[in-house]
Amino acid sequence: MIKARIVVTLKNGVLDPQGKAIEGALGHLGFDGVGQVRQGKVFDVKLEGDDRAAAERQLAEMCDKLLANTVIEDYDIILD
Repeated sequence: MIKARIVVTLKNGVLDPQGKAIEGALGHLGFDGVGQVRQGKVFDVKLEGDDRAAAERQLAEMCDKLLANTVIEDYDIILD
C-alpha cells in the first residue's frame, strides 16, 4: 500500500481573500508579526500496490482531473 499526501495551494499572484481574512483575524486575536497567510487544502490518499512511479502518475492525473484547479492552483505530491 502506498500512502500519499497531496497539498494544493493557490498559484503566486492569485488573490486569496480567505487567507487575507485569516491573516486579519489572527492579528485581532493578538498574534503579532504574521506577514501573510495563504490557504490551501490537503488530501491524504491510500493506493493499493507498491509501484511508486505508477502511483505518482495516477495521483497527478487525479489532481489534474479533480483535486486541483490547475488554472489557479499548484499541487505537490508527497509519497510516504
